[in-house]
Amino acid sequence: MEKRGYNEGRAEVMHMKALHMAAYMLLWVGGLNWGLVGLFKLNLVNALFGSLPALEMLVYVLVGASTAYVIATHKGDCKVCGVK
Repeated sequence: MEKRGYNEGRAEVMHMKALHMAAYMLLWVGGLNWGLVGLFKLNLVNALFGSLPALEMLVYVLVGASTAYVIATHKGDCKVCGVK
């Protein structure tokens, strides 16, 4: 097996961190949007992108995919759940 160099390993870590942060931010978008829908019947995603249904749907798909990603990787990322 070929050993990875320092820069290759660091680039992979940076890529994973960026993916994690993007997924985490999309969780905030989805959570806040659902909170606004529940409290005020205001769908902010629809208000912002309703005139562009494809973009609105993309936001919903990205939020859903981010949720699945965070659920799948949570235990490894969480300082509380990852403790043995």
